[in-house]
Amino acid sequence: MTTHNLLIELFVEELPPKALQKLGDAFSGVLFEQLKAQGLTAANSAVTAYASPRRLAAHITAVAALAADKAVQQKLMPVTVGLDANGNATPALLKKLQALGAAPDAVAQLKRAPDGKAEALFYDSIVKGASLVDGLQKALSEAIAKLPIPKVMSYQLETDCELPGWSSVNFVRPAHSLVALHGSAVVPVKALGLTAGNSTQGHRFEARVSPVVLTDADVYADTLAKDGAVIASFTERRAEIARQLEAAAAKVGGGVKAIEDAALLDEVTALVERPNVLVCEFEQQFLDVPQECLILTMKANQKYFPLLDTAGKLTNKFLVVSNITPDDASAVIGGNERVVRPRLADAKFFFDQDRKKTLASRVDGLAKVVYHNKLGTQGERTDRVRAIAQGIAALLPQAKDASFVQAVDAAAQLAKTDLLTDMVGEFPELQGIMGGYYARHDGLSDDVAQAIEDHYKPRFAGDALPRNTVGVVVALADKLETLVGMFGIGNLPTGDKDPFALRRHALGVVRMLSEANLDVGLDALVAQAIPAFGDKITDPAAALTSFIYDRLSGGLREQGYSAQEVEAVLALRPQRLSDVGKRLTAVRAFAALPESPALAAANKRIGNVLKKAGEVDAHVNTALFKEDAEQALYAIMQKLLPESEAQFNSGDYTASLQTLATLRSPVDAFFDDVMVNAEEMDLRLNRQGMLKKLHEAMNRVADLSALAS
Repeated sequence: MTTHNLLIELFVEELPPKALQKLGDAFSGVLFEQLKAQGLTAANSAVTAYASPRRLAAHITAVAALAADKAVQQKLMPVTVGLDANGNATPALLKKLQALGAAPDAVAQLKRAPDGKAEALFYDSIVKGASLVDGLQKALSEAIAKLPIPKVMSYQLETDCELPGWSSVNFVRPAHSLVALHGSAVVPVKALGLTAGNSTQGHRFEARVSPVVLTDADVYADTLAKDGAVIASFTERRAEIARQLEAAAAKVGGGVKAIEDAALLDEVTALVERPNVLVCEFEQQFLDVPQECLILTMKANQKYFPLLDTAGKLTNKFLVVSNITPDDASAVIGGNERVVRPRLADAKFFFDQDRKKTLASRVDGLAKVVYHNKLGTQGERTDRVRAIAQGIAALLPQAKDASFVQAVDAAAQLAKTDLLTDMVGEFPELQGIMGGYYARHDGLSDDVAQAIEDHYKPRFAGDALPRNTVGVVVALADKLETLVGMFGIGNLPTGDKDPFALRRHALGVVRMLSEANLDVGLDALVAQAIPAFGDKITDPAAALTSFIYDRLSGGLREQGYSAQEVEAVLALRPQRLSDVGKRLTAVRAFAALPESPALAAANKRIGNVLKKAGEVDAHVNTALFKEDAEQALYAIMQKLLPESEAQFNSGDYTASLQTLATLRSPVDAFFDDVMVNAEEMDLRLNRQGMLKKLHEAMNRVADLSALAS
């Protein structure tokens, strides 16, 4: 079977930059899978994706011109339906064979084989292998149909269509040419009103020739680079931009570095076909504006890379990734400097104007901003956050410090006021950050300013926690207000829809309770937040705490803990989430002990006995002992249970469980020799009471029955 490498390229107008890499991967991936499904690729075939602002392409190795024929066995129908009593074909069978293109005499070649409880007829045939033309046409249509297009455009075709100027086609952007090369031969496929050829277009301004003719599938990237001034590979172009950014920063000197932003680098890679990094600068006076504002406006609006010094402070120089490489770049540099200046001037104006009003003077304005139609305004929300924050503060040892309580209340009251500033109105991403700057300008303490700045944290997985306890309290209050409110009105996340980011808020609560080492129980935390809503909500405590534990469970499994380990610990609904890590470590160490399986199984058995018994008093009367095994078990319990309890109370959960591991032999002997549910009531209750005492001791750290296989 003759094989050659295959190249497919769709040349279009500028594609959406934020979706480009995904589009390129999807286009090449579906093409390859479809050709593979039709038997046109080899076992060692490989696909390479290409994506630039104006093209999607795929290079696939070892593609056959004709797929091999395949032997196919097809089930037709049950024997009782296909053959009459004399073994002759029924009309239904003859009709089925005709539909498959088989002659009536094929009945004699049909095979009979069991199919469930009945017997069925099977037809063996040879299916001709697909030709590359047909197979690629199908694969190309499928690849285009399955592109994850953010928004489809509809445009009219001018040539090669039924009604020029009227026939329309839907695609992400208007397509202008199609290349399909199998080796050096053009494969005559069609798509989007285009017929495949062997030529494409290079760089819009700097291509050496137009069109760029491709003589073979394997010269695609090299020819585009040489004749078209285009780096076709997204990955190579990204690496080249990163290299040039580093080189340009080194040329500036002083240890400056371009800001690290993978999303920005991806987006810029999708905007240029041949990158050329240039150094630009702006006036020093703009550095008086908070650097977050300047960085955001340069990144978001202009796609520039700000330069930071060795201390992480913004400099007045930045890097531009240009799509052209003129001999004299001064016009390009000057143009970008002129473009960025009004943006920075706007930021400076917003900053200066915002500081003319204090945050405290903006509090009343929050009452005019709607938060949710069922939960009221941002003003009402602020009142709830204040109440919840005060409730959390009251649960902490720091509650004795009046200045701490006052700082919590001030931060909670002012946390949302920067939503009314011009800067946050222009750049919503700066909410909280600008509040911190304005709080310092108003003369508020660092604790309050940091709390205002940090109260949205953690914003995402891996984000830092608030820097001080005031910030932790306000951040907890803010997230709990959202969670309690949304759960209280039944506005819960469904599937992948979570418009109020409740999953993220729940994970934030988990992280703060786990890592900030607050001595606060989760149930108490949720319970004290609910009264702040009055009659606006129904009690969501049970559903919300389950939701938070579910998020905790998922996070722990992502950290590498097994489902059994997580279930064992969270089955007890531990209130101090900061203890969960220690409990998991103890459970893992216990599970590694040779005694673990037997004790876990015994614990499960004890749990079942007690569940059937109903209410059991953990009282033991030694005078009722009759069997040596129950006397022996109780004697060792008297010795080990206080020791294990002391270790548990001191926080040494691992030692507590390992102490209990020595109970294996007496527990096994007890179940071998003692009838728990004895006929005599007092004897039965006494044995159940001893098991209840043992069960309570064994399940202080975790529900060990979850470890039973």
